[in-house]
Amino acid sequence: MWLLQLMQQQHSIDMMKKQGLKLEAQDLYNPHGVSLKDAVGIFGGGCTGEIISPEGLILTNHHCGYASIQQHSSVEHDYLTDGFWATSREMELPTPGLKFTFIERIEDITDIVNAKIAAKEITETESFSGAFLQKLAEELYAKSDLKDKKGIVPQALPFYAGNKFYMFYKKVYPDVRMVAAPPSSIGKFGGETDNWMWPRHTGDFSMFRIYADANGEPAEYSTSNTPLKTKKHLPISIKGLKEGDYAMIMGFPGSTSRYLTVSEVKERMESENEPRIRIRGARLAVLKEVMNASDKIRIQYANKYAGSSNYWKNSIGMNKAIIDNDVLGTKAAQEAKFAEFAKKQNNTDYAEVVKKIDDLVAKTAPLNYQYTCLRETFFGAIEFGSTLLSKTREALVEKNDSLVKVRIEALKETYDEIHNKDYDHEVDRKVAKALFPLYAEMIPAEQRPSIYKLIEQKYKGDYNKFIDDMYDNSIFANRANFEKFIKKPTVKAIDNDLALQYCQSKYDLLEQLIGQLKDMDKELALLHKTYIRGLGEMKLPVPSYPDANFTIRLTYGNVKPYDPKDGVHYNYYTTTKGILEKENPEDREFVVPAKLKELIEKKDYGRYALPNGDMPVCFLSTNDITGGNSGSPVLNENGELIGCAFDGNWESLSGDINFDNNLQRCINLDIRYVLFILEKLGNCGHLINEMTIVE
Repeated sequence: MWLLQLMQQQHSIDMMKKQGLKLEAQDLYNPHGVSLKDAVGIFGGGCTGEIISPEGLILTNHHCGYASIQQHSSVEHDYLTDGFWATSREMELPTPGLKFTFIERIEDITDIVNAKIAAKEITETESFSGAFLQKLAEELYAKSDLKDKKGIVPQALPFYAGNKFYMFYKKVYPDVRMVAAPPSSIGKFGGETDNWMWPRHTGDFSMFRIYADANGEPAEYSTSNTPLKTKKHLPISIKGLKEGDYAMIMGFPGSTSRYLTVSEVKERMESENEPRIRIRGARLAVLKEVMNASDKIRIQYANKYAGSSNYWKNSIGMNKAIIDNDVLGTKAAQEAKFAEFAKKQNNTDYAEVVKKIDDLVAKTAPLNYQYTCLRETFFGAIEFGSTLLSKTREALVEKNDSLVKVRIEALKETYDEIHNKDYDHEVDRKVAKALFPLYAEMIPAEQRPSIYKLIEQKYKGDYNKFIDDMYDNSIFANRANFEKFIKKPTVKAIDNDLALQYCQSKYDLLEQLIGQLKDMDKELALLHKTYIRGLGEMKLPVPSYPDANFTIRLTYGNVKPYDPKDGVHYNYYTTTKGILEKENPEDREFVVPAKLKELIEKKDYGRYALPNGDMPVCFLSTNDITGGNSGSPVLNENGELIGCAFDGNWESLSGDINFDNNLQRCINLDIRYVLFILEKLGNCGHLINEMTIVE
C-alpha cells in the first residue's frame, strides 16, 4: 500500500516498472499537474470511486452505492430488486448526503510537528491526537493559497505510527446523483454465501455522477448545477487480460494492522473478533427471519444487514486464516529477528519495546473484550433509546418554560430520528430479546451496565418482560406515548422512563471503559512509534509502507491464479457459465434475472466477449487491498481501466495483519462485464458513448 508522494524517494516506482508498468511516476502522481490521482476519489464515507468520463461519471461497487440505492427504494420503486437505469440526464436521481472527494494536494508536515514537540508546545503523545492534528490542519489551511476555494477540507494525519505526518487538502463535491445500478440479483449475486469467496460471479458495480456549479466548483444540490467537467478521467481498455499481466490499484484502503506483536494478534482474535462473531451472528439470525417474511422489512433492513454481515464474516475468516496461515508463527519469527537487530544496534529502546507492548496488552485485552461486547450489543445492534430526555428534565426542574419548549422541539426531532423510514420497532424488540441474555452470558454480572441490576430486582431476571415494558411504555416507544408526554411533560415521567435508564447505563459503562483504556492506548501508541521505526530500519534498504488509514495508496501486482489447498487450483477468471451453474430460483442469493439468462444462453455479448465467445465476469490479481478499497480502479500497465476491485479471498483474510503474497488475492470485476450489463441489460449505450474506450 505505497504512498504516492514517496514513489520516487522509496523507489517503489522502480519496483512497479520491473513488474511491467509503462508509465512514469509523474503520470501516476504529479504535485504540480494532472495525473491518474485526479481521476480517483473517496465515494461517500468509506469507499473508492473513479471518474470514467469527461462529464463526472463515477464507477464504484454496487455494495458501495447500496445505501443510496436503498435510500431511493420503496415497495413501489424497488431499485434493490429491479435495478435502476437513468436513460437520460433528467432521470439521474439527486442523492442527499452523498459526497465525492478528490485529493487536491498532499504536503509533508513532519518537520512542523517535530518542531512543536521539540519546542514543548505539545507532547509526543499529543502529536497523534485528533484534536491537535485538526487544529494544525486548520492553521496551515488558513495560511494556504487554497483557503478561499470552495469545497476544500484540510486533514492532517500521522503515518508510520507518528514517525511521519502528512497534510491532505481534499475537495468535496456534495451534489452526487445516482445514474445506474443493476438489480441486486446481479450486483449482489451470491450474497453472503459467496462473500469473500472465489470463484465469484458478482456484478458488483453502480454508477453515479458529480454535478457542480457554473464554474465547475462544489455546490449543494441545485437544478441549475451541471455535470462536472473533470480534469482527468480513466480510459477503459476492453483489450482483455491474461495471466501475468501487470495490474495496479489506486484507492483508499481503510485500516490495516501489519505491525502488531504476537500478543496483539491474539488480542484481536479473542477480544474483538470472537465477541463480534457471536453478537452479530445472533442479530443477523433475527434480521434474516423477519426480512424473509416481509418485503417492507427486507428493504428497510437491507443496508443494515449487509453492513453488519460483511465484517461478521470477515471476523470469522480472519480468525481462521490467522491459524491456517500460521500468522502467530510469522510474527514470533519477526520479533526474534528484531531482538537480534536491537542487540546488534545496542539500542535499549528497541530491545525492550516488545516486552513493554506485551505487558500493556495483558491489561488492555480484558477491557477491550468488554468494550467490544458493549459496543456490538448496545451501540451496534439495538437501536432504540435516547438520553435526550435528561436535558428536558433539567429544564423542567429549573421551571424554565422557554427552555422546556426548545427541549420539546428537540425531542420531536429525536422521535423522528428513532422512528425513521429504516427502523421497525418490533424488529428492534426481537433483536433486543435475543441480545440482552446473550450479553449476560458473555459478561459477568459485576461488569454489566447497571440496567441489569434493575432487571434482576424489578423483573426477577426476566429479560423479555423488561424489554416488553420498555418497548411498550417508554416515552419514545410510540406516537401515542410521545404525544401524551409532550402535552404534559413531567419529571416523574422522565424518571420512570426505562429507555432513558437503559441508555444512561450503557453510556456510563462506555465512558468508564474508555477512561480505563485511554492512558494505556496513549502509552501503546508511543511504543508502536518506536517499534515501527525499528522495524523500518531493520528492513533497509527495502522500503516499508505505513499501515492503511483511509488515505490514497497504490498497490501493484499481476493477474494471477492460486492454489488454496492440496489438489485445488483456481483459475484467474470466471465467466457467465458460472452464473447459470450457480442459479437457484429458490434461493434469493442465486436468482438469475430472466433477461440476463436469455443474453447468456444466446451468447449475445457484443464486442465484450473473449475470443472463444465466452463472457468474462471477474478476475484475480495479487494486489494488496482492504476495506475502503472497495470500488477502486484496477489499471493495466498503460493506466487504462480493466476492472473494479471489490473483495479479498477467504484464505487470506488474515491479510490486514500479515500480507501473504502466495495466498492473497484481490477479487475484481472485469470492466467488460460492466459494459455488457450497462449496454445489453440497462439500455444505457449513451453512457458508454461518454467513455474513452480502448479496443
